[in-house]
Amino acid sequence: MTKIDKSITGNMRSFGETVRSLREKKELLLRQVAAELEVDTSFLSKMERNEKKASRQQVGKLAEVLETNQNELLTLWLSDKLLDILSEEKEAYNVLKLTEQRLKQTK
Repeated sequence: MTKIDKSITGNMRSFGETVRSLREKKELLLRQVAAELEVDTSFLSKMERNEKKASRQQVGKLAEVLETNQNELLTLWLSDKLLDILSEEKEAYNVLKLTEQRLKQTK
């Protein structure tokens, strides 16, 4: 199992860009990965370009197909989801700090 290379995530790549990079590194064709996910090639292509969103289940399957760490890929996917929600909010940083504190209380 390959860890997600920090050069892939370290430069703030999105989930889709990371998936494309991992797929290309494995020399897998779009159609091969799409078949494993049971989606059409155009969906996967749009997902890699951040035009479509993967489901949580698809993230797990992608990690398996791309032989990468599921938790790292899931973390990146969740980060993209939060970014979509908070990107236009002026108080996004404060919201994240408050959420972090609340999460610590639930553990």
